[in-house]
Amino acid sequence: MFAVIFGRPGCPYCVRAKELAEKLTEERDDFNFSYVDIHAEGITKADLEKTVGKPVETVPQIFIDQTHIGGCTDFEAYAKENLNLFQ
Repeated sequence: MFAVIFGRPGCPYCVRAKELAEKLTEERDDFNFSYVDIHAEGITKADLEKTVGKPVETVPQIFIDQTHIGGCTDFEAYAKENLNLFQ
């Protein structure tokens, strides 16, 4: 299972999502992730909208195995329901 987190510096939800992904990487042998700083990579909201397939208002935008999960709270709910994570 591989997650990609699109986020930006200084975003508290991006930090939370990244910390959760780091925790999952430590606790599970089948999980890894990549964090993409949209500012450093020059990715715009319009670019993310093309990838997500719908309007994007916030970051982070998170994908697991190329399936769009949503933002930070969506990722937390997904982890709790599907990855046996109890925060």
